Amino acid sequence: MKKKLKLLLAGGLALVLSAQLAGCGESKEAGETSKPESVTIGFQDIPNDEIVAKAKDWYEDELGVPVNFKKFDSGRDVNNAFVSKSIDIGLMGSTPASVGIATGLDYEVFWIHDVIGAAESLAVKNSAQVNSIQELAGKKVAVPFSSTAHYSLLNALELAGVKLADVQILDMQPNDIFAAWQRGDIDAAYVWNPVLGELLKDGKVLTDSGELAKQGIVTADVGVVSKEFAGKYPDIVAKYIKIQQKAYDLYTTKPDEAAEALAKGLNIDKAEALKQTNDLIWLPASEQISVQYFGTGDSKGDLANILKSTADFLVEQKALEKAPELEAFQKGINSRYIELSIK
Repeated sequence: MKKKLKLLLAGGLALVLSAQLAGCGESKEAGETSKPESVTIGFQDIPNDEIVAKAKDWYEDELGVPVNFKKFDSGRDVNNAFVSKSIDIGLMGSTPASVGIATGLDYEVFWIHDVIGAAESLAVKNSAQVNSIQELAGKKVAVPFSSTAHYSLLNALELAGVKLADVQILDMQPNDIFAAWQRGDIDAAYVWNPVLGELLKDGKVLTDSGELAKQGIVTADVGVVSKEFAGKYPDIVAKYIKIQQKAYDLYTTKPDEAAEALAKGLNIDKAEALKQTNDLIWLPASEQISVQYFGTGDSKGDLANILKSTADFLVEQKALEKAPELEAFQKGINSRYIELSIK
């Protein structure tokens, strides 16, 4: 990937500004706010807009600064990266985002990469001879804790009338789930693609996040950004959103080309990439600022309510110590950068 840092400064003004910026790690283009030396983005292997853009090598050209990518297995790990201040922007599920806001992490949700449908499912191994959620009693079920899949699993069990004490729920990351599945150490797992697709070669789906969404259990993959970083570089955050919109446009107009990028980014074949991404709902920027999601200005959207409800449920299940009031979640989301991106 070519690294480009364009400096549009000339003559004596360039010398003055260069001297002023020396030592602070920032550069400035004419008519723009200051830029960071680089941007560090935390990503996950999820078949959505971010992977399309990454595979297309759009980030550095569009952002105008070097980009460092760090791969994570789950949103819990992304939260830990924000605690250590090792990333600027990250992708995580709505559940870890809810946990992050509830525990006071200094970031804000600024984008929805996808609303999760069948891309996250409760899969059961064929050899387990389980045909319903109720039959999971006494079985071993793996899931990454504090993830959207964890939240969905707990809700699925509750809706089916299965007590948590009757199921052995194991905390595993996706790759560990796949290994345990192959060894026969677990009976079922709630996880996302691409690992889900591998499990279903020797298993079947009992329910999925699309079905749960119909019952009011909504989950999504969201973009979060450090408030400190966003405060300094709002233009960079808006440009990041423009890149996601560009990926959305490619997916909706040329799905075959988007699938090729996803296949490259996830190291799977194109047909499987297209199948997996069809299990997610992609949203354009214009739809994200509707009251169904972010809302704008004084018009509060439903996203804050979804995050609050998620946190409250996790408290009930003793997976989270306490949840703040709705206002904390309203302050933890910000539609400003989407609005900037579509001006």
